[in-house]
Amino acid sequence: MVQALEEIIPRDIPRAFQLLKEMNESVQQVTLLVDNMLARVKRGEVSTDKGLSFLEVKYHMLLSYLINLTYVVLRKCSGEKIEDDPAIDRLVEIRTVLEKMRPIDHKLKYQIDKLVKTAITGSTNSQDPSNFRANPANMISKLGEEEVSESGSEQEEPTGAKQDRTGVYVPPKLAAVHYDGDENKTDRQQRILERAKKRALNTSMIQELREEYLDTPMEITHESSKRAVLSHQRREREE
Repeated sequence: MVQALEEIIPRDIPRAFQLLKEMNESVQQVTLLVDNMLARVKRGEVSTDKGLSFLEVKYHMLLSYLINLTYVVLRKCSGEKIEDDPAIDRLVEIRTVLEKMRPIDHKLKYQIDKLVKTAITGSTNSQDPSNFRANPANMISKLGEEEVSESGSEQEEPTGAKQDRTGVYVPPKLAAVHYDGDENKTDRQQRILERAKKRALNTSMIQELREEYLDTPMEITHESSKRAVLSHQRREREE
């Protein structure tokens, strides 16, 4: 076991020194970038008034995670104990929060990239798919114009007119329409004929009731005699 460790350690030392060198180079680049950014903010070249609080929280959590991780690595490299160290609990807590933030970050990624690109280039992409979707702001403005026009028309109405406009959108009522797409010409003619018969029957019944119960003189016409014959035939069938 000891011999195996002695073989592994010399083999990993060059790799460890290479990683430390890369870490030092990355730290120098990050330090230079942060110093330049801070200088621009202090000079007023970069405005931070209208930033995204979500990104601010995310970057603070990442920074705190790196600080605690560096502290744990330092203790391990120094040969000290890390068991029950508060930094371990803090790392677990930050990692959990970052995992919970990942779905939100994924949803906001497109909008954030779009805003950053617009801020850098100063123009928007005309072929952006989001430009072709509905804009609720335009819909609200149009509804406001309709309400203004309706209020103007209400003022022109007389005072006795019924005021039933409440500003709430009411969908138009659709009248039921008979579907006759499956009917042929013969069925349509038969339906029209039956409807005419029902209408004539109702008309004759009303006329008979009118002649029976009203005191007005009865007008003798060809149609009235025909109705009388039909009424007599119907009574015979009923008897």
